[in-house]
Amino acid sequence: MTTANLLDFDLEGLAAFCEKLGEKKFRATQLFRWIHQRGASDFSQMTDLAKSLREKLATTARVEALPVITQHESKDGTIKWLFDVGDGNAVEAVFIPEDDRGTLCVSSQAGCAVGCRFCSTGHQGFSRNLSTGEIVAQLWFAEHFLRKHLKRDERVISNVVMMGMGEPLQNYSALVPALRTMLDDNGYGLSRRRVTVSTSGVVPMIDRLGTDCAVALAVSLHAPNDPLRDDLVPLNRKYPIAELLEACKRYLAHAPRDFITFEYCMLDGVNDQPEHARQLIELVRTHGVSCKFNLIPFNPFPASGLLRSPQPRVLAFAKMLSEAGLVTTVRKTRGDDIDAACGQLAGDVKDRTRAAERMAQRRLASSASGTERTVVLHPVRKAASTASQEH
Repeated sequence: MTTANLLDFDLEGLAAFCEKLGEKKFRATQLFRWIHQRGASDFSQMTDLAKSLREKLATTARVEALPVITQHESKDGTIKWLFDVGDGNAVEAVFIPEDDRGTLCVSSQAGCAVGCRFCSTGHQGFSRNLSTGEIVAQLWFAEHFLRKHLKRDERVISNVVMMGMGEPLQNYSALVPALRTMLDDNGYGLSRRRVTVSTSGVVPMIDRLGTDCAVALAVSLHAPNDPLRDDLVPLNRKYPIAELLEACKRYLAHAPRDFITFEYCMLDGVNDQPEHARQLIELVRTHGVSCKFNLIPFNPFPASGLLRSPQPRVLAFAKMLSEAGLVTTVRKTRGDDIDAACGQLAGDVKDRTRAAERMAQRRLASSASGTERTVVLHPVRKAASTASQEH
């Protein structure tokens, strides 16, 4: 008999499941707390549930964690887990401890179909979306493992960032129930301001997220103009920068923060010149998006053909943005000694889309033409006026 993995349900879904078993809705709240707040997976331990319900659950349900293949701990305290999600696929999650918070970076897909040039995951191709339960299981395991590991009774993970493997908004139906579980006071009780979805720019889903489950939003921008972003983030060919920034403005009406975070990976000789900074300043002023820039040192890997911008250039770039009145930070690299830093998560992916093969062909073509690290300085493509769009 097939049993339901209760990690697949947000509280509303679990209430519906309990009703099918002939139980009252309040039983779902009790069960939800046992699973997520106490980390219980054995129904017999849930002593405030009626014995009859525990017996029903034993034959109809399970709480299924993801098998841990490997665990690595960095010298800076960062911990990376590789989880088995079946069929030869594995995904990674990373815990980043800081003095005032503990952040878990969570994966949403086995691989990624977007194919950003600077991202190790994209170079592996794409296998499949993760289920809600597989997304939540990363948090469920990490939170309760860390409580034991650190000998703490209180919550360890205060922030979740959907910045692991995959494009979260291309797995929308599984993402939203997972977010609701993270936010639910009977689950992990995280603040909307402390749960961040990072996207490469799936415009229609940004609009839906604002309506369905508005959390903090980070956008992988990485370029100030369309020709360069077309090359670095291929999704830009479908949703160009002007459309993306207008979606960001719409999202701010629902967002828990009054700004969008723009992530910008600093690539040596590619997007890190003073002219690129000037274009970024003009871009956000033109569109009037309240934003913060997070400059990310690139973490090189051989297949990318790219190099990290020198630190003085990163700091000079940040200074230009700051002096223009844009809040700008430079991300501190964490866990790079265990390949757990931004852009390094790779896991194991059985590529069903031949994306990895296509990216390899693109690299060969760029190398042959001598354009692989050419600086591209295109003018900012301004949005068409409302009148011209209507006609």
